[in-house]
Amino acid sequence: MTQQLSLIRERDEDQYVRTVLERYRTTPTTAGYVRRADRQLAAQLYHRGVPLTLVEAAFTLAATRRVFRPHHAPRLNPVRSLHYFLPVIEELLREPPDPEYIRCLEWKLQHLDRYGLTNG
Repeated sequence: MTQQLSLIRERDEDQYVRTVLERYRTTPTTAGYVRRADRQLAAQLYHRGVPLTLVEAAFTLAATRRVFRPHHAPRLNPVRSLHYFLPVIEELLREPPDPEYIRCLEWKLQHLDRYGLTNG
């Protein structure tokens, strides 16, 4: 029984890590690739019990903050590490976001062309 539970947890961890990394890789403003350190951090988030929905909300919030900046601000380089999002994850753990607000930000990111912006 204990071995079965261990296998289930292992599969859950693998799925969690894969999902976090895929979502990170496809988040606007990221470089689009995953490093070993990213994989390690995703596993740490799983072991800390950070909900997947909160991690995804952090990606959305951080990407939106990066994209919708003052027009005169210099262009930012793509995010190259999952660690970039860690402060936003911690912020949302302290004060969880309104799901409706996150949905609105997701819509904005999906429609960057409407704002004359590009994905990156």
